Amino acid sequence: MADDLGYGDLGCYGQELIETPNIDRLATEGIRFTQAYAGGPVCAASRSVLMTGQHNGHTAARDNIPHYPAYLKDSDITLAEVLKSAGYRCGGIGKWSLGDPGTEGRATAQGFDTWFGYLNQDHAHYYYPAYLDDDEGRLELPDNIERHTDYSHDLMTERALKFIRGAKEGPFFFYGAYTIPHFSAKSEDPTTYAVPSDAPYTDRDWDQASKNYAAMITRLDRDVGRILDLLDELGLTKNTLVVFTSDNGALPKAPPRFRSAGPLRGFKSSLYEGG
Repeated sequence: MADDLGYGDLGCYGQELIETPNIDRLATEGIRFTQAYAGGPVCAASRSVLMTGQHNGHTAARDNIPHYPAYLKDSDITLAEVLKSAGYRCGGIGKWSLGDPGTEGRATAQGFDTWFGYLNQDHAHYYYPAYLDDDEGRLELPDNIERHTDYSHDLMTERALKFIRGAKEGPFFFYGAYTIPHFSAKSEDPTTYAVPSDAPYTDRDWDQASKNYAAMITRLDRDVGRILDLLDELGLTKNTLVVFTSDNGALPKAPPRFRSAGPLRGFKSSLYEGG
Protein backbone atom coordinates (compact mmCIF):
# COMPACT_ATOMS: atom_id res chain seq x y z
CA MET A 1 0.00 0.00 0.00
CA ALA A 2 1.26 3.44 -0.96
CA ASP A 3 0.71 6.58 1.10
CA ASP A 4 -1.03 9.54 -0.60
CA LEU A 5 -0.49 8.09 -4.08
CA GLY A 6 -2.96 9.59 -6.54
CA TYR A 7 -5.17 7.66 -8.96
CA GLY A 8 -3.23 9.18 -11.86
CA ASP A 9 0.30 8.62 -10.52
CA LEU A 10 0.77 5.19 -12.14
CA GLY A 11 1.37 4.33 -15.77
CA CYS A 12 -1.50 1.84 -15.78
CA TYR A 13 -3.84 4.69 -14.83
CA GLY A 14 -2.59 7.14 -17.43
CA GLN A 15 0.61 8.60 -15.96
CA GLU A 16 3.06 9.49 -18.75
CA LEU A 17 5.96 11.09 -16.87
CA ILE A 18 6.65 8.73 -13.95
CA GLU A 19 7.91 5.22 -14.72
CA THR A 20 6.11 2.41 -12.86
CA PRO A 21 6.78 -0.77 -14.89
CA ASN A 22 6.38 -3.27 -12.05
CA ILE A 23 3.05 -1.97 -10.80
CA ASP A 24 1.95 -1.73 -14.43
CA ARG A 25 2.88 -5.41 -14.73
CA LEU A 26 0.46 -6.20 -11.91
CA ALA A 27 -2.28 -4.41 -13.82
CA THR A 28 -1.45 -6.25 -17.06
CA GLU A 29 -1.26 -9.71 -15.51
CA GLY A 30 -4.09 -9.20 -13.03
CA ILE A 31 -7.12 -6.97 -12.59
CA ARG A 32 -7.06 -3.17 -12.80
CA PHE A 33 -9.75 -1.65 -10.61
CA THR A 34 -11.30 1.62 -11.79
CA GLN A 35 -14.24 1.81 -9.39
CA ALA A 36 -12.63 0.82 -6.10
CA TYR A 37 -12.84 3.16 -3.12
CA ALA A 38 -10.61 3.69 -0.09
CA GLY A 39 -12.33 3.34 3.26
CA GLY A 40 -11.53 6.93 4.19
CA PRO A 41 -9.95 10.02 2.61
CA VAL A 42 -7.09 10.31 5.15
CA CYS A 43 -4.40 7.96 6.43
CA ALA A 44 -5.61 6.65 9.80
CA ALA A 45 -9.25 6.36 8.77
CA SER A 46 -8.47 4.38 5.63
CA ARG A 47 -6.11 2.03 7.45
CA SER A 48 -8.61 1.39 10.22
CA VAL A 49 -11.29 0.46 7.70
CA LEU A 50 -8.85 -1.80 5.85
CA MET A 51 -7.82 -3.64 9.01
CA THR A 52 -11.25 -3.97 10.66
CA GLY A 53 -13.58 -4.19 7.67
CA GLN A 54 -15.87 -1.69 9.32
CA HIS A 55 -17.48 1.35 7.75
CA ASN A 56 -15.53 4.49 8.61
CA GLY A 57 -18.45 5.75 10.69
CA HIS A 58 -18.11 2.72 12.97
CA THR A 59 -14.38 3.01 13.63
CA ALA A 60 -12.61 5.24 16.14
CA ALA A 61 -10.25 6.51 13.44
CA ARG A 62 -12.23 9.10 11.51
CA ASP A 63 -9.48 11.69 11.09
CA ASN A 64 -5.73 12.15 11.48
CA ILE A 65 -5.40 13.40 15.06
CA PRO A 66 -1.80 14.42 15.91
CA HIS A 67 -0.21 12.37 18.69
CA TYR A 68 -3.37 10.27 19.21
CA PRO A 69 -2.00 7.20 21.05
CA ALA A 70 -4.34 4.40 19.91
CA TYR A 71 -7.38 3.91 17.74
CA LEU A 72 -7.78 0.14 17.92
CA LYS A 73 -8.92 -1.56 21.13
CA ASP A 74 -8.58 -5.14 22.36
CA SER A 75 -12.18 -5.71 21.34
CA ASP A 76 -11.50 -4.82 17.70
CA ILE A 77 -11.00 -7.73 15.33
CA THR A 78 -8.49 -7.16 12.55
CA LEU A 79 -7.79 -8.93 9.30
CA ALA A 80 -4.47 -10.10 10.74
CA GLU A 81 -6.20 -11.65 13.77
CA VAL A 82 -8.63 -13.57 11.57
CA LEU A 83 -5.86 -14.88 9.32
CA LYS A 84 -3.61 -15.73 12.26
CA SER A 85 -6.40 -17.84 13.77
CA ALA A 86 -6.53 -19.71 10.45
CA GLY A 87 -2.83 -20.57 10.65
CA TYR A 88 -1.30 -17.70 8.71
CA ARG A 89 1.92 -16.05 9.77
CA CYS A 90 1.30 -12.29 9.72
CA GLY A 91 3.93 -9.64 9.17
CA GLY A 92 3.94 -5.97 8.29
CA ILE A 93 6.20 -3.05 7.55
CA GLY A 94 5.70 0.68 7.27
CA LYS A 95 3.10 3.04 8.65
CA TRP A 96 0.64 1.48 11.11
CA SER A 97 -1.05 4.60 12.56
CA LEU A 98 -3.55 2.67 14.69
CA GLY A 99 -1.70 2.30 18.00
CA ASP A 100 1.53 3.59 19.50
CA PRO A 101 4.16 1.40 21.23
CA GLY A 102 2.85 0.00 24.50
CA THR A 103 -0.83 0.51 23.64
CA GLU A 104 -3.46 -2.12 22.91
CA GLY A 105 -3.67 -0.77 19.38
CA ARG A 106 -0.07 -1.59 18.40
CA ALA A 107 0.32 -3.97 15.46
CA THR A 108 1.73 -6.89 17.48
CA ALA A 109 -1.31 -6.71 19.78
CA GLN A 110 -3.66 -6.78 16.78
CA GLY A 111 -2.71 -10.05 15.14
CA PHE A 112 0.70 -9.34 13.62
CA ASP A 113 3.55 -11.64 14.58
CA THR A 114 6.02 -8.99 13.54
CA TRP A 115 5.97 -5.30 12.58
CA PHE A 116 8.81 -3.05 11.44
CA GLY A 117 8.47 0.65 10.70
CA TYR A 118 6.32 3.35 12.24
CA LEU A 119 3.59 2.70 14.77
CA ASN A 120 2.95 6.40 15.35
CA GLN A 121 1.32 8.52 12.64
CA ASP A 122 3.54 11.60 13.08
CA HIS A 123 6.75 9.56 13.31
CA ALA A 124 6.07 8.33 9.77
CA HIS A 125 6.73 11.82 8.37
CA TYR A 126 10.46 11.15 8.74
CA TYR A 127 12.24 9.23 5.99
CA TYR A 128 15.52 9.54 7.92
CA PRO A 129 14.30 8.83 11.46
CA ALA A 130 16.32 8.36 14.63
CA TYR A 131 14.74 4.93 15.06
CA LEU A 132 12.14 2.56 13.63
CA ASP A 133 9.73 0.46 15.68
CA ASP A 134 10.76 -3.20 15.61
CA ASP A 135 8.14 -5.52 17.11
CA GLU A 136 8.09 -4.57 20.82
CA GLY A 137 11.37 -2.65 20.63
CA ARG A 138 13.29 -0.27 18.39
CA LEU A 139 15.98 -0.33 15.77
CA GLU A 140 18.10 2.68 16.69
CA LEU A 141 19.58 4.65 13.77
CA PRO A 142 22.32 6.83 15.31
CA ASP A 143 23.04 10.14 13.55
CA ASN A 144 20.48 9.36 10.84
CA ILE A 145 18.67 12.67 11.25
CA GLU A 146 21.85 14.64 10.62
CA ARG A 147 23.68 12.39 8.15
CA HIS A 148 20.78 10.82 6.20
CA THR A 149 22.51 7.43 6.14
CA ASP A 150 19.46 5.12 6.29
CA TYR A 151 16.42 5.79 4.09
CA SER A 152 13.56 4.14 5.93
CA HIS A 153 11.84 2.87 2.79
CA ASP A 154 14.92 0.84 1.86
CA LEU A 155 15.24 -0.65 5.35
CA MET A 156 11.58 -1.65 5.31
CA THR A 157 11.90 -3.33 1.92
CA GLU A 158 14.78 -5.47 3.18
CA ARG A 159 12.68 -6.50 6.17
CA ALA A 160 9.76 -7.31 3.85
CA LEU A 161 11.90 -9.63 1.76
CA LYS A 162 13.27 -11.28 4.90
CA PHE A 163 9.76 -11.92 6.22
CA ILE A 164 8.57 -13.51 2.97
CA ARG A 165 11.62 -15.78 2.81
CA GLY A 166 11.06 -16.86 6.40
CA ALA A 167 7.36 -17.53 5.93
CA LYS A 168 7.53 -19.35 2.60
CA GLU A 169 6.81 -22.84 3.98
CA GLY A 170 3.31 -22.00 5.17
CA PRO A 171 0.46 -19.59 4.53
CA PHE A 172 1.36 -15.98 5.24
CA PHE A 173 -0.17 -12.52 5.18
CA PHE A 174 2.14 -9.61 4.49
CA TYR A 175 0.99 -5.98 4.77
CA GLY A 176 3.45 -3.56 3.18
CA ALA A 177 2.28 -0.12 4.33
CA TYR A 178 4.92 2.01 2.64
CA THR A 179 5.13 5.76 3.33
CA ILE A 180 5.94 6.84 -0.25
CA PRO A 181 5.02 9.38 -1.62
CA HIS A 182 3.64 11.09 1.52
CA PHE A 183 5.39 14.38 2.22
CA SER A 184 8.36 14.33 4.57
CA ALA A 185 9.26 16.66 7.39
CA LYS A 186 10.53 19.95 5.97
CA SER A 187 13.66 19.60 8.11
CA GLU A 188 14.66 16.62 5.96
CA ASP A 189 14.27 18.26 2.56
CA PRO A 190 13.12 21.72 1.47
CA THR A 191 10.80 20.18 -1.14
CA THR A 192 9.21 18.01 1.63
CA TYR A 193 9.80 14.99 -0.63
CA ALA A 194 12.95 13.41 0.82
CA VAL A 195 14.69 10.91 -1.43
CA PRO A 196 18.31 9.66 -1.70
CA SER A 197 20.68 11.55 -3.96
CA ASP A 198 21.05 8.60 -6.37
CA ALA A 199 17.41 8.96 -7.41
CA PRO A 200 16.40 9.14 -11.10
CA TYR A 201 14.92 12.12 -12.99
CA THR A 202 17.78 14.45 -12.04
CA ASP A 203 18.26 15.27 -15.74
CA ARG A 204 14.67 16.44 -16.25
CA ASP A 205 13.84 20.10 -16.74
CA TRP A 206 11.54 20.05 -13.73
CA ASP A 207 11.44 21.81 -10.39
CA GLN A 208 13.13 19.86 -7.59
CA ALA A 209 9.86 18.90 -5.90
CA SER A 210 8.68 17.22 -9.13
CA LYS A 211 11.97 15.34 -9.50
CA ASN A 212 11.81 14.07 -5.94
CA TYR A 213 8.13 13.13 -6.09
CA ALA A 214 8.64 11.12 -9.28
CA ALA A 215 11.78 9.49 -7.87
CA MET A 216 9.92 8.38 -4.75
CA ILE A 217 7.20 6.69 -6.79
CA THR A 218 9.69 4.97 -9.09
CA ARG A 219 11.60 3.74 -6.02
CA LEU A 220 8.37 2.29 -4.63
CA ASP A 221 7.72 0.61 -7.98
CA ARG A 222 11.25 -0.83 -8.00
CA ASP A 223 10.66 -2.50 -4.65
CA VAL A 224 7.24 -3.81 -5.60
CA GLY A 225 9.17 -5.47 -8.41
CA ARG A 226 11.67 -6.95 -5.95
CA ILE A 227 8.82 -8.48 -3.97
CA LEU A 228 7.21 -9.91 -7.12
CA ASP A 229 10.57 -11.31 -8.25
CA LEU A 230 11.05 -12.99 -4.86
CA LEU A 231 7.64 -14.63 -5.10
CA ASP A 232 8.68 -15.96 -8.52
CA GLU A 233 12.01 -17.18 -7.14
CA LEU A 234 10.31 -19.04 -4.28
CA GLY A 235 7.68 -20.58 -6.55
CA LEU A 236 4.87 -18.78 -4.72
CA THR A 237 3.44 -16.58 -7.46
CA LYS A 238 0.59 -18.86 -8.55
CA ASN A 239 -0.56 -19.37 -4.97
CA THR A 240 -0.28 -15.77 -3.75
CA LEU A 241 -2.84 -12.98 -4.00
CA VAL A 242 -1.11 -9.61 -4.46
CA VAL A 243 -3.12 -6.41 -4.02
CA PHE A 244 -1.68 -2.94 -4.62
CA THR A 245 -3.54 0.15 -3.46
CA SER A 246 -3.12 3.59 -1.94
CA ASP A 247 -4.56 4.61 1.41
CA ASN A 248 -6.26 7.65 -0.15
CA GLY A 249 -5.79 10.18 -2.94
CA ALA A 250 -2.90 12.54 -3.59
CA LEU A 251 -2.25 15.68 -1.61
CA PRO A 252 -3.57 18.93 -3.11
CA LYS A 253 0.02 20.21 -3.11
CA ALA A 254 1.37 17.29 -5.17
CA PRO A 255 3.37 18.63 -8.15
CA PRO A 256 0.72 19.71 -10.68
CA ARG A 257 2.62 18.51 -13.76
CA PHE A 258 1.73 14.91 -12.90
CA ARG A 259 -2.04 15.44 -12.64
CA SER A 260 -1.98 13.01 -9.71
CA ALA A 261 -5.76 12.78 -9.38
CA GLY A 262 -6.05 11.77 -13.04
CA PRO A 263 -9.58 12.39 -14.33
CA LEU A 264 -11.05 12.53 -10.83
CA ARG A 265 -12.19 15.55 -8.86
CA GLY A 266 -10.64 16.37 -5.49
CA PHE A 267 -7.61 15.28 -3.51
CA LYS A 268 -6.79 13.77 -0.12
CA SER A 269 -9.18 14.83 2.68
CA SER A 270 -11.95 15.37 0.15
CA LEU A 271 -15.01 13.16 -0.21
CA TYR A 272 -14.84 13.55 -3.98
CA GLU A 273 -13.43 10.53 -5.81
CA GLY A 274 -9.95 12.04 -6.15
CA GLY A 275 -9.62 11.89 -2.36
